[in-house]
Amino acid sequence: MRISVLATLIALLTTTAALSQMYPGATPVPRTTSAPALADLAKQREVEERFRIGLAALSAANYKGAAAEFARVVAINPAEPKGSTARYDLAIAYANLQREDDAAAQLRAAIELDPGFLAAMANLVAVDLARGDFTEARSVADRFLALAPDSARALYARGIVALGTGDAATAREDFGKLLHSNPAYAVAHYDLAIAEERLGHIDAAERELRTALSLAPTYARAEFALGAVLLRQGRRSEARDAFVRTMQDASGDPALLNIAAAMRDSIAI
Repeated sequence: MRISVLATLIALLTTTAALSQMYPGATPVPRTTSAPALADLAKQREVEERFRIGLAALSAANYKGAAAEFARVVAINPAEPKGSTARYDLAIAYANLQREDDAAAQLRAAIELDPGFLAAMANLVAVDLARGDFTEARSVADRFLALAPDSARALYARGIVALGTGDAATAREDFGKLLHSNPAYAVAHYDLAIAEERLGHIDAAERELRTALSLAPTYARAEFALGAVLLRQGRRSEARDAFVRTMQDASGDPALLNIAAAMRDSIAI
């Protein structure tokens, strides 16, 4: 779950990060002979060039190269909004290099500079989940949702944190709200099913899993969860069939494939 949650959130949330970021434009042609002013213009130009190179590196998945460029921008410490943006982009590079502690530190710094930086909050939640820091993840997720109460990303982020910390009631509420406006989101139906199952609402869990599978018929994890729910209801033959279907759809997930096979073999028909 660690890798899938981080990958899902990073991929989902960085695609719209431009809404919360401002990248630098060209510096003006200098019209001064003042040494301090010229030095300042030189720094501005360096910042702009490193942003350009760093963003190109991120786009090419050259995360080591991107990190080097944005780390230099952070060291220059440009004024807002460039300062928080550089820290955000450096964090994205670090997260993709599995340097989660460093990524978290940069995201915290970005939020400190720009308290309304929603994309940074969303990614800090994802990174904290990868680090196992559920306390900070919940705190940031609560803050994110307070600032953007209707945001699907905010609801999803806090719902995932709530599931990870055993707060199934909050997870159920958040995923339910998300699905009210995004009913075709199969992953959220799966997550809502997990919350319902943990609350003992087995019929509701089955309903949500079947909805997820109607939207994404080869969703192997939803199929496996359905098998577990059916087994809990004593519907052994149906559960076995669900585990067989899981195996058919889980070719890219060896761990899930193996456990589905074990569950199938444990059911005597």
